[in-house]
Amino acid sequence: MSGKDKRVNKKKKDEYKENDDEQEKASKEEYKVAKWIRNNVPVKKTKFLNHNVEYFTSAKALDALMTSKFAQGDNCLFPTRQIAIDYMDKMLAHKFFHRAKKIPVSEMELRGGRTKDKSKDQEKKETDAESSHEKDKSDKATSEKKKRKIRLEMHPQQIFIDGHEAYVWIYDPIPMTYWIFGALVVIGAIVICLFPLWPPQLRTGVYYLSMTAAGFLVFLLALVVVRFILFCTIWICTGGKHHFWFLLNLTEDVGFIDSFKPLYKHDYIDSSDTKNKKDKDKKKKKKKDSDDESGNNKESELVDTKAKESETNNEGSILQRRKTKAKEQNEDIIKDNEERKNSESESSDSQRSSTDKDFEIVDAEEDHEE
Repeated sequence: MSGKDKRVNKKKKDEYKENDDEQEKASKEEYKVAKWIRNNVPVKKTKFLNHNVEYFTSAKALDALMTSKFAQGDNCLFPTRQIAIDYMDKMLAHKFFHRAKKIPVSEMELRGGRTKDKSKDQEKKETDAESSHEKDKSDKATSEKKKRKIRLEMHPQQIFIDGHEAYVWIYDPIPMTYWIFGALVVIGAIVICLFPLWPPQLRTGVYYLSMTAAGFLVFLLALVVVRFILFCTIWICTGGKHHFWFLLNLTEDVGFIDSFKPLYKHDYIDSSDTKNKKDKDKKKKKKKDSDDESGNNKESELVDTKAKESETNNEGSILQRRKTKAKEQNEDIIKDNEERKNSESESSDSQRSSTDKDFEIVDAEEDHEE
């Protein structure tokens, strides 16, 4: 390649780089609009490529922009809705958000894709239960509409469209509270590192505070050990009848004040009462099992009766068909007989008429005389 060709290629590369930099950089107004939309347009949460994301609908964003300060005045940013759509399209190109398509999530995906093997008996029971509850489900479906869960996937056409399209936020500004807390953490770390340079009074005060905090922690641990020993001694001495807990919620996941309430708890448990409770629980379980078995038997009886009724109905329909066929055959036979009789009578009449016209009956004597 000659020197001129190399220069031309370098110029083209520089032009492409400049164009890319211009496209990637967004204006200050776009950042202002993005912050305003982020704070004022309602957002929904869902999963996108196994990440929790926030998305908004284009129609709501445009409605909010057309009623905002950006659409008011003579020299406003958005005098018309189409200009707002074009502006949002530029923001999409500058990667403030991207377009996604909604895909409804099935029940199998919600359960984690786990499929359970079912036996034939279970399938029969389920079909029977479904047939019995079909009416209830139809009524509930008309009265209550279930909300479908949705997951998002990348849309092949990255264009901003006015409608119910989903747009996932990429731009996530850091709120001021994070900056404030971060600055406080940094200042606190610096102050702790400068502990040797503190005045002697502050250092002694911090020393006593740290010792009191450590002593309080040791006191709490000692209370835990004492309450456990006290419970064990009372339980052993009374043969397991008296249950006495001092500071019952001390080790529970509650607030600081609630951990010291109530001061104590005492329960008297008799062995006979426990046996009676166990017996009652066993009886209740047996009753439940028997009720379940009776319910299953009733369901099976209902299924059998329904099957029998369907069989009887089928047999009755078959018998009716046979009867109708036999009647039709009898009627056809009767019609054939009547037609035969009518044909025979007509043939005899025709013979009679023909003899009367063509021949004459003559006696033998008259024939000789002639």
